[in-house]
Amino acid sequence: MDVTGDETRAAWAVASRKYEDEYAEHLTEARTVELLPEEVATLGDLVVGADVVHPMSGHGLDDIALARLGARSVHGLDYSEAALSSAQRRADELGMPCRYTRAVMPESGLDDASADLVYTGKGALIWLPDLPAFFAEVHRLLRAGGWFYVYEAHPLVPLWAWDPDEIRVRPDRSYFARSHVNDSFPANGAVERQHTLSEIVMACQRAGFEIEHLDEYPEPFWRPGYLNAAAAWDGRLPNSFSLLARRA
Repeated sequence: MDVTGDETRAAWAVASRKYEDEYAEHLTEARTVELLPEEVATLGDLVVGADVVHPMSGHGLDDIALARLGARSVHGLDYSEAALSSAQRRADELGMPCRYTRAVMPESGLDDASADLVYTGKGALIWLPDLPAFFAEVHRLLRAGGWFYVYEAHPLVPLWAWDPDEIRVRPDRSYFARSHVNDSFPANGAVERQHTLSEIVMACQRAGFEIEHLDEYPEPFWRPGYLNAAAAWDGRLPNSFSLLARRA
């Protein structure tokens, strides 16, 4: 996570309290949580018996879903101590093979070739200022033949206004901008990094990966709680994408 900016660091210090405040809610969700159907369809049996590393793991619910799919172990990495401690407590309560370590990506602090699968996304890439460095670290973490999987908000999403009755592009945003100030979550001046889809794909290839799958979806993986519907979510626009790549 890019924590070099004072505003971004301060915003996440406040936002991270939710991991502790919503512990009981997340524990209830964790008892039955699953990956999205699109994720399961793409990952297939790759998770079974795998040692998984999850950079920027957040609340850790995806880690429990990965363990439930058959992962041998899941190692979550995050900047937030609140996220790490609550995720570890939750995994321990449920008897899941998950452990957590503090890391500021792209430096994971883990050994070379320590994973069969690196899983990330759902609000991760937008906090990374240096994609090539991150992808190089993922490549280093994977064993030969290992897999890198991303499920993430589509890079066009920052452009969509959330009007309920009309699709509209925000006049204050550009697809080719390098960053913008987040005004949803965590807000409070946090700066999101923008990467075009081509930049993501090419950074992945240049890091030494062979791309096996790339797909785009109309459904967003996250919706602000104060919105019931938005025209941008009616199936005509891309709101998420997934990428699966193999380390040769």
